[in-house]
Amino acid sequence: MIKQHILVTVDNVIFTVIQDRLEVLLVKRDIEPFKNQWSIPWWFVLETEDCEVAAYRELREKTNVKDVYLEQLYTFSDVKRDSRGRVITVAYMALVTRENIVINAWSYTSEAKFFPVNSLPKLGFDHKKIIEYAIQRLQWKMEYTNVSQYILPNKFTLSELQKVYEIVLNKTFDVRNFRKKIDSLHIIKPTGEKEIGVQYRPAKLYKFINKKIDIVEIL
Repeated sequence: MIKQHILVTVDNVIFTVIQDRLEVLLVKRDIEPFKNQWSIPWWFVLETEDCEVAAYRELREKTNVKDVYLEQLYTFSDVKRDSRGRVITVAYMALVTRENIVINAWSYTSEAKFFPVNSLPKLGFDHKKIIEYAIQRLQWKMEYTNVSQYILPNKFTLSELQKVYEIVLNKTFDVRNFRKKIDSLHIIKPTGEKEIGVQYRPAKLYKFINKKIDIVEIL
């Protein structure tokens, strides 16, 4: 009988939009390997749970977010990806609204914070590759689903909606054409409310009609 000692982790690439930038949550490790370097939040899968359960569990415990989008990305299994031994990671992409996040302490880390995806520090393991993979997946999902709702606040303006698409896709859209396209998809509806506490003419607030992820031709 073949004896193996293989460890399995889940790595969560947690995206949000902060100050008109797509950002990802990183943690600074206080243990080897890659001590004092940044990495994606990670944890080992318990013997009593599957990978998705582990990803959800730790995401809730570490960010205090329940209404979250989580999608499995890929399994990274390079034999030499971890110097401690054979470690396979199942990576997930999570989308959260920044206003709902409360970052709690991680074991084996000294700090946790968001970084702009185009200005990342040096990362441990193969985490740069994982983040790049996740960015590409997010861009694809934004093009043909209503997944943007998990980055936006529950109530938002049309300008905020357009800005999220422009930030993630790194494109600029004509305001009139974008709003015409969104209106034709019937995925949002007005709340009957307007912005408050602004010094300009307050804009109408909208919300998504369906929390379920639907296939829609955004682009």
